[in-house]
Amino acid sequence: MEMEAAVAAAGGAALTRWQAAALSAVAGWVWAASFYDLTRRARALAQPWVTHRVLAETPAIVRFQRLHHKLLDNFFSVLSCVVSVPFYTGFLPLLFWSGHSKLARQMILLLAFCDYLGNSMKDIVSAPRPSSPPVRRVTATEDEKENAMEYGLPSSHALNTVCLMGYLLHYVLTYGPHGSIMIAAGLSLAFLLVMLVGIARIYLGMHSLTDVIAGICFGIVILAFWLVVHDHVDAFVVSGQNVSSFWAGLSLLMCFAYPKPEFPTPSFEYHTAFNGVAFGIVFGVQQTYFHFHTPDVPLIFSPQLPLLAFVGRVLVGIPTILVVKICSKALSKWLLPVMCNTLAIPIVSSCYVPALKADKNKNKSGYLHKVFSRFSQKAYDVDIGIRFVQYASLAWSVVDLVPAIFTHLNL
Repeated sequence: MEMEAAVAAAGGAALTRWQAAALSAVAGWVWAASFYDLTRRARALAQPWVTHRVLAETPAIVRFQRLHHKLLDNFFSVLSCVVSVPFYTGFLPLLFWSGHSKLARQMILLLAFCDYLGNSMKDIVSAPRPSSPPVRRVTATEDEKENAMEYGLPSSHALNTVCLMGYLLHYVLTYGPHGSIMIAAGLSLAFLLVMLVGIARIYLGMHSLTDVIAGICFGIVILAFWLVVHDHVDAFVVSGQNVSSFWAGLSLLMCFAYPKPEFPTPSFEYHTAFNGVAFGIVFGVQQTYFHFHTPDVPLIFSPQLPLLAFVGRVLVGIPTILVVKICSKALSKWLLPVMCNTLAIPIVSSCYVPALKADKNKNKSGYLHKVFSRFSQKAYDVDIGIRFVQYASLAWSVVDLVPAIFTHLNL
């Protein structure tokens, strides 16, 4: 109880020195990157070499694809779906509801970290994928079609597979029984999956060998860093000071810190969604850790959480989080434009609010509009805020609202 009271009190504390320094550092990076045009300078160095490598490897990809067969098309397409971000997004709530809260929140934060760094690298380099034709590109799902609209290097599938399989292996070997045979089997399985994913991305015409190697190498670096800091991150999330406010400020700054690609791609949309998911998880866990997420919660297949009860959780939880996502999207589509117009923040909408696709912010009057008109009139895409809110709400419901319903229903 004392620990719980301390955490509750810390939630209202002011920013600590390191938190203020961290946010200031990110804000300083945003200013420096804009003032010195760092993205364009980095792109000028990396893009020509990567583009040359993709073009040089295209004939080899075409020769490799001569082995194509319908069974291979289906196998590699399914494999790519299984290691994709949407699959992880749908699978990770089940980890929370099965009692593995620490593993679930760590994997979500790691995936958000990978998604941000990987997509940032893609948009900084802005290097093309292998050209189709002559390469045969297999896009079996809508998700793959959207992936094909992104830039190539690094391969996000390869990067995410390295990080998540590596962390899962670390978690199992740390908290479960293990011996030399278990370690060898785990390493072999992880290595095999990473290799198969890399081959799949080339076979499907989505990436060059250079893209895949870059994804694997970048993933190893990120995984090594995460294994150093993950315990500190988790301790901060569950018992740190001013967690929610700090993470909200960090989420906002990371949107501004995201590099601008040479041409628009869906990468920033993916970042915004996972940025919202990370914030929703952090906010929900920090608020309800001692109720639903301690190491003492029952695990699936235990007498306290038999398989039938877990199935009941899934049948209740999935519709609930979908309803929360739909309702939060509808509410934010109405509320965010009203708030922005009240504060005279110029906004547009690329998708969610048809009335804002054209500039409706002209000829506004009123005291606040006169005050804010002295500042920059750059129009911001309100869809970013709407997307962030709906995914943050969905993630919050996974770790806060839904567990409360489980408790009420004795599930």
